[in-house]
Amino acid sequence: MALEDLGGATLLLDSRLRVVRATEAAEAAVGISIPRGVSASKLLCGEAANRPIAEALARGEPVTGVIERPRRGGGSRTLIVRGSPIERGGKRVGWILSLSLDERSGTDDALREPLYFHGLWTVAPGMRRAFHVIERAALRDTTVLIRGETGTGKELAARAIHELSPRSAGPFAAINCAALPATLLESELFGHVRGAFTGAVRDQPGFFRAADGGTIFLDEVAEMPLELQAKLLRVLETRAVIPVGGREQRPVDVRIVSATHQSLRQAVEEGRFRSDLMYRLRVIPISLPPLRRRLEDVRLITQKVVEELNAQGGRQVARISPVAMAALERHPWPGNVRELRNALEYAYVIGDGPILQPGDLPVEILEPGASLDFGAAIQTNAMPPAQVDESPEVKRIRSALERAGGHRERAAQILGISRVTLWRRMRELELRPEGPREGADPIVTPFRIGSP
Repeated sequence: MALEDLGGATLLLDSRLRVVRATEAAEAAVGISIPRGVSASKLLCGEAANRPIAEALARGEPVTGVIERPRRGGGSRTLIVRGSPIERGGKRVGWILSLSLDERSGTDDALREPLYFHGLWTVAPGMRRAFHVIERAALRDTTVLIRGETGTGKELAARAIHELSPRSAGPFAAINCAALPATLLESELFGHVRGAFTGAVRDQPGFFRAADGGTIFLDEVAEMPLELQAKLLRVLETRAVIPVGGREQRPVDVRIVSATHQSLRQAVEEGRFRSDLMYRLRVIPISLPPLRRRLEDVRLITQKVVEELNAQGGRQVARISPVAMAALERHPWPGNVRELRNALEYAYVIGDGPILQPGDLPVEILEPGASLDFGAAIQTNAMPPAQVDESPEVKRIRSALERAGGHRERAAQILGISRVTLWRRMRELELRPEGPREGADPIVTPFRIGSP
């Protein structure tokens, strides 16, 4: 059949993410018979609270991710899912999902065990997949682009690539392209000769020559000025640098690993980044998922940070109160792992005793915009039950609404149900929309549990 020939284990979806057709290989990969018309979100994600693949499809974005599916007889299997849109006349009319089994992680027990990888801890399948790509990318001496939000561990990932590569015995040099003005950044990257400018009293080799035989890490490369992008492109093409104020090329043997928190393609479309440089830098792209997409890692990372802080002496925390852990797992962590670490260090300084209490945490972790009265209630562990003891269904609905920005149609697609069903369940569970803020879109509103 044409569909089998095209993709093997393949699902064909309509614009509402319902299965139109499934190959036999897809049914074997998922482990069940797949009826026509079933929601792909519900089929693949089941009752999971975190649904990054469904969220990306609901937003209309191509996506590659991993999910865990149960095995017959117990255990689980990891599926790699790749979603590509089907368009006609510039309009998206459906999706093709390609499925494949990821056998790299070994046994089912290995998938559940915490994994330490060059300074990064995880139990999340998406992060494990990123580690696997890093391991493979390290073996090839080509450029790598790491995409991730602030605090996700981009420099740790770059160091892992260096340490696992044949260049591991060489130097590793890192520079933040957003931290320096253009003139100083050029000198720091390519070096300068004596007398090139006021204050240049001696020759300086620059980061590229300092990293000769090793790896140079260009963090926030999207912030590099356009004039420097042209010079970086020339370095990639000639494998040589010309110092500021100099005329002779100096050969360099370095591997370039770059990183950004934003989309380089969007930067190209906006005229802020050269397309030819983008293609040279992103030969191997690696994406590090934010902490809010892998909330199962919050408890693990918290445990590891607490162990580190205990080892430093002073206060010794034996355990974290359930209310405090609930607050940590509920927070969206815009600063990712770095923000989580900072919050725990703050708790060590502010609190006392062997139990980390809710009142030890920064107020924005407890409840954004919390009043003093609510903060006092938390200090005494009197967290309102609806904020902590929510049913799994309520948590799934709340999470989907948050990820969809309050857009109920998109949230329904993420959950794999109709908009009418979502609204009915919200009403039955007393999950009511609050009134929109002044000037806000009436559809995109925050939600809370309980009566108005």
